[in-house]
Amino acid sequence: MNMPRMESHQVIRAALEKVHVKEVADKMGLSLSLVYKWGERQDSDSKSGSANPLDRVKELYEHTQDDHIVQWLCNKADGYFVKNPPTSKRPGREVMPATQQIVQQFADLLSAISHAASDNCITKDEAKHIRHEWDELKRLTERFVNWCEQEDFVHLAEDLKVNRVGKNDDNR
Repeated sequence: MNMPRMESHQVIRAALEKVHVKEVADKMGLSLSLVYKWGERQDSDSKSGSANPLDRVKELYEHTQDDHIVQWLCNKADGYFVKNPPTSKRPGREVMPATQQIVQQFADLLSAISHAASDNCITKDEAKHIRHEWDELKRLTERFVNWCEQEDFVHLAEDLKVNRVGKNDDNR
């Protein structure tokens, strides 16, 4: 389900409606007025609003193009970042190989779990490997579903080739 697109100040204002703003300001060591200004539209003419943290993180991402910034934030919210693939609604014949790749990734996850649990003890390295396989399965599946929704099977085919090469490199 897609959320309606909100401006950063609207996201902050909605979040602040759920808490005591004074407590947030105190915990962050900021003035109450600054926190309230983050919830206002920034207008260069009237000087209302203030460059809020969401706009600053967005700008940092735009300048660096480093997905780790967004991934870190998602991790802090107990989530995982999956970038949407490019789309182009041209027909292709890569649906079956893509589904096979997802099934194989699921098998890799189950194998990692089974191998780790075989001695009734899961080490930190084994847990890390299980996490990697799980994250990869989520990534592949999200991209597949997105392409299906967009009816874009050309990019699906291109990504399959890239992932096959990357998977082969990992197994060396």
